[in-house]
Amino acid sequence: MEKIPVHVAIMMDGNGLWAKKRLLPREAGHNAGGRALKALVPKAWEAGIKYLTVFALSTENWTRSEEEVRNLLELLRSYIQEYIDDTEKNDMKMTVIGDMSRLDTDLRDKINYLTELTKNKPGLCLNIALNYGGRDDIVRAARKLAEECIAGNINPDGIDEKLFTSFLDTKDLPEIDLWIRTGGDCRVSNFLLYQLAYAEMYFTDTLWPDFGAKELHAAITEYQKRHRSFGGRK
Repeated sequence: MEKIPVHVAIMMDGNGLWAKKRLLPREAGHNAGGRALKALVPKAWEAGIKYLTVFALSTENWTRSEEEVRNLLELLRSYIQEYIDDTEKNDMKMTVIGDMSRLDTDLRDKINYLTELTKNKPGLCLNIALNYGGRDDIVRAARKLAEECIAGNINPDGIDEKLFTSFLDTKDLPEIDLWIRTGGDCRVSNFLLYQLAYAEMYFTDTLWPDFGAKELHAAITEYQKRHRSFGGRK
C-alpha cells in the first residue's frame, strides 16, 4: 500500500449502540470496544501507521451516569495494566493527552509509569486521549502561553502558529493525516479541534466494536484517493 497516513486519529464511537442491539448493558459495549482497540493496534502497525490517537474519555463524558463513568475508568485501569504486563512482549510506545488532574492518583501513577516504561520503544505510538477536549486543550495552551508572557519569557509579538502548537497536548506528535469517526455520526464532537485543520476526515456507520483491519484498510484506501493541497493549488 502506498501513501499511508503517518498519524491516524480515531473517535471510537458506537459502544453503547453495539450493546443495545444485543440487549446487553453499556458496560459490555465498552468492554467490546476495549478488545477492538487492542486487536486493531498491531494491524495499524502492519499497515504502516506510525501514530494512532484514540479518544477514550472526553471532558464531557463526566456528565454521564456515575456508574458508566466508573465502569469506563475501571476499563481504562485494566487496559493500561495489561499493557504494563505486556510491555516486554511488544515494541509499542504509549502516550496520553488530556487533563490528568481529575483522574484518581492510582490511575495517574499507572499512566506515568507506562509512558516512562515505553518511551524508547521503536514501534507504533498509541496515544490515548483521556479526559480530553479540543476546546480544553486550546484553553490550557492559551493559559500556559499567557503565563509565559507575564513572566517575561515570551514576547506576545512573537507568538505564531508554531509557538502556539508547542503548548498543545499534541506538541510531540506529527500532524494528523487521517481522522476517523465510527458509529454513524458526522460531527467532530470536540476531538482534536485545532489539530484536524488539514486532516482528511472519514466517517463510517460501523460501530467501534466491529471496526477491525478490514474497516481500517477501507479508510486508508479512501484516504489514498484524496488529493491534499493544504490550501494551495497544483
